[in-house]
Amino acid sequence: MFIMENIPACPVETTLLLIGNKWKVLILRDLLPGTKRFGELRQSIGKISQKVLTSNLRDMEAQGLVARKVYAEVPPRVEYSLTGLGESLRPVLASLDTWGRGYQREARRQKAR
Repeated sequence: MFIMENIPACPVETTLLLIGNKWKVLILRDLLPGTKRFGELRQSIGKISQKVLTSNLRDMEAQGLVARKVYAEVPPRVEYSLTGLGESLRPVLASLDTWGRGYQREARRQKAR
C-alpha cells in the first residue's frame, strides 16, 4: 500500500489529496455497490478515456483504496473492488450525495421563481 510521504496536517487536505478529483470520486461511487470490470467502470462513469481511468485506478490501488484482481483467462479478465479502506469512504460519499441533492433542490427552486 502506498503511504504519502508528507501527510498534510489538515485531515481535509489529506482526504482531498486521495480522492480530490472528479474521476476518483466517480470510481468510488461506482464501486460502492460491488466489484466491476474495467469496461463496466468505463461505461458507468461516462466520458472518461481509457488512459485516464487506468491512471486513476492505478493511483487508487497504490493508495490502498481499490483492489485489482486479474484472472488467468484468455482474454484476461480484470476486476476492481473497494478495499476496506476504500469502503470506509462510504459515509463521505453519502454526505456528498445528500448535500448535492439538497443543492439541486434549492437550485431548481430558485430557477422556478
